[in-house]
Amino acid sequence: MSMAWFVKIERGIVDKPRFDQFVGAHIDYVNSLIGKGHQARSGYWAERGGGMLIFQAESMEKAKSLVEADPLIENNCVDYELHEWCIVAEPKS
Repeated sequence: MSMAWFVKIERGIVDKPRFDQFVGAHIDYVNSLIGKGHQARSGYWAERGGGMLIFQAESMEKAKSLVEADPLIENNCVDYELHEWCIVAEPKS
């Protein structure tokens, strides 16, 4: 089954010391998604205050469950939007 791309756009809602408590666990979680074939990439905006996670999943339902398992979500550190990303141009293989 081919997987669709999804984008989680997030905005921090807690102070930096609380947020930073969960960054290591978030990175470990993203690395676990990579290991499971979800092609995940995560980062923050240069101006701080938010970031983005791009990943593949089988469905919107599965994408939501993956996002909800992220330690930043589980610990109420961010608000987020989740979108399926429909790619219209990409490198040719």
